[in-house]
Amino acid sequence: MRRTTRVGDPHASATPSLSQGVFARDPQQVGISIIALTSESRVQTSLPLAPSPAPSAARLMGADMREVDNVIQRRLASDVAMINQIAHYIISAGGKRIRPMLVLLFSSALGFSGRERFELAATVEFVHTATLLHDDVVDESALRRGRQTANALFGNAASVLVGDFVYSRAFQMMVSVNRMRVLEVLADATNVIAEGEVLQLMNMHDPDLAVDDYLRVIRFKTAKLFEASSRLGAVLADADPVIEESCAAYGRALGTAFQLVDDLLDYEGATAELGKNVGDDLREGKPTLPLLIAMERGTAAERALMRHAIQHGESARLQEIVDIVRNTGALAATRDAARAEADKARGTLEALPASPFRDALLELCVRSVERSS
Repeated sequence: MRRTTRVGDPHASATPSLSQGVFARDPQQVGISIIALTSESRVQTSLPLAPSPAPSAARLMGADMREVDNVIQRRLASDVAMINQIAHYIISAGGKRIRPMLVLLFSSALGFSGRERFELAATVEFVHTATLLHDDVVDESALRRGRQTANALFGNAASVLVGDFVYSRAFQMMVSVNRMRVLEVLADATNVIAEGEVLQLMNMHDPDLAVDDYLRVIRFKTAKLFEASSRLGAVLADADPVIEESCAAYGRALGTAFQLVDDLLDYEGATAELGKNVGDDLREGKPTLPLLIAMERGTAAERALMRHAIQHGESARLQEIVDIVRNTGALAATRDAARAEADKARGTLEALPASPFRDALLELCVRSVERSS
């Protein structure tokens, strides 16, 4: 029996659901095709697809990100040797650092230049790092960012406890900014993220998962921190509520697009590029959008193979399943869904004044979707 999103869910997105037409293969069927859905759901905007020449967010914010790195190194310090060892191990692995970048870009786009932005950028990176430490234990992951996971190297107990330390340090940092609105935003975000983790656990090994429920996990588990990071930039700048909501909507849509691409790369990418093992989602029994679309579009035999793999977390026939996902057009449909979310993010930026920071946010919409790692 397929589960559906609760009516009146306070965390549900007000935007049209991707699931409205994600499964239909031609206009004669109930619903509409994913391509039709994505084109219809794109936000009409006068902003260009990407500025020309597009400024790299990393290049534009390079000096600011170095300040954030300094805060991270200073705030990670502990008198407990194992905390230092594990926390520095996972932080030093790098990563895209998109969430702290969003804090910096939105605060700068709205004219705020105080040093609090560095503290909050580091704070959201700490929240993200803590979730990674806990995620890898729950998922029994062995590889992240091209290196052994902390739990594989140091053990589950140490990883969970250091994740708790990083979480609690993040709360110390957000208190130091001395703004109640900041506390509200981040406390809400961490609570929703925890709900998303539990929802994902409930959805494991369920081949009958409804697309709405899959998307709900993304909104909670991934998009919520993107949303909070973007919102914090507006909060620091004392932006009016309309601007704040526009910033939050950007982060929510961008975070959704980002996760959709992550999910398709699990079937399209290469381990060396991804920094994790290809097919991990299938091994963990996660029914992500590429699989859900492929099951709907595939033959009865293909559907039975994928259902069995999800239910039992088997990857012995991974290559066969990858071929099915590709041949049914599920990867292209998933990327189209991600592009539609990126278009929504792009449309929200009309609320911001023109600046190199807004241009960098536009460019981030494109880079987050058209990537291979």
